[in-house]
Amino acid sequence: MSDVPLTSIDEDTLDTILAADVTFTGTLSFKDPLMIKGRVSGSIRTQSDLHIDERAVVEADIQAGNVTVRGTVKGNILASGRVELFASCSVDGDVRAAEVTMEPGCRFNGACTMTGSRDAGKE
Repeated sequence: MSDVPLTSIDEDTLDTILAADVTFTGTLSFKDPLMIKGRVSGSIRTQSDLHIDERAVVEADIQAGNVTVRGTVKGNILASGRVELFASCSVDGDVRAAEVTMEPGCRFNGACTMTGSRDAGKE
């Protein structure tokens, strides 16, 4: 078995970052890649990339292009591309994506479905 490298995120390349002191409730939709460092509850809808930082808490169903999780997610994740779960993350919910990568040490409770194609989020 070979190791698959997880994506390193350079915050300087992101236009939008929800800071650690931001709390958002409702439906969050956006077009460009976004990083969450604060708290979000409700739902998240985008065709772009979503990055959830180590101290972030997201209580929402997520639909996105690619998702990287370093923090806490309570909700289902549906991605048309790749979902990456880092060792620092905790995910309580189902994950459906073309590809799923889990780093040793991550906490994941739910069902995982890998479609093998980039149309997982187009249902």
